[in-house]
Amino acid sequence: MSLRPVVRVVRGMETSDGAGVRLTRMLGTPELPDLDPFLMLDNFKSDSPDDYLAGFPDHPHRGFETVTYMLAGAMEHRDHRGNRGLLGPGSVQWMTAGRGIVHSEMPRQENGLMWGFQLWINLPAKLKMCEPRYQDLAADRIPERSVGAAKVRVIAGRSGDIVGAVQEIYTDPLFLDVALPAGESFEHAVPAGHSAFACAFEGAVSFDGHPWPVQAGQLAVFGDGDAVKATAGEDGGRFILLAAQPIKEPVARYGPFVMNTRQELEQAFADFRSGRF
Repeated sequence: MSLRPVVRVVRGMETSDGAGVRLTRMLGTPELPDLDPFLMLDNFKSDSPDDYLAGFPDHPHRGFETVTYMLAGAMEHRDHRGNRGLLGPGSVQWMTAGRGIVHSEMPRQENGLMWGFQLWINLPAKLKMCEPRYQDLAADRIPERSVGAAKVRVIAGRSGDIVGAVQEIYTDPLFLDVALPAGESFEHAVPAGHSAFACAFEGAVSFDGHPWPVQAGQLAVFGDGDAVKATAGEDGGRFILLAAQPIKEPVARYGPFVMNTRQELEQAFADFRSGRF
């Protein structure tokens, strides 16, 4: 196997979104605007209710997918079509916004730790106006496996003989949550030609060929190859590993909409204002 080199390491940018939820934007910043087909990755983590209670009230999306992965706390989803779901620790929601969704994501706790990730993934032109759909998966539906000393949760893609919980996604994504004890290593196949990155969120992890460890709160972008190798630091390490097939199409994005042209963006705003979602 050809191990993928780390070509770039970035630290997240502190910001806020929704009605003032404080978070760290790892991808979708001036330093790293996107990584086709990945558009944005946010890490929200706080045990202060003032940082998260305002939540994400009603807002629209069109033309891409949102993925919410909860590590701690509880978040409730509602949309304008009457759908409703509750995300608890370890659960995943993979929402394909398609032609249009107006939804809210609100905390269902008044104290304690709220922690998770939200990822945005682009859709190709032929699917941007597809019917919206959800894959809501409770924690006990996410398969887990051991790879040596590593504990791996397989959210999407394939790890060994285990197929991820999320199915039928156009960009053929790999989404793993990997926990490594101190000093232990982990190696995993990643399809050649796919965009790939890892985001550390506990401890520190060294990736093969990179001169220094990637710390919690940093994101490592990989060059091409067909595998990734990681070794945990002295306090262990945990990271999410993501890869997906690039779409290689023009991207026109503004706020909650991601289309291919400015005209399509204008149409999205017009449709939202006139209630045609």
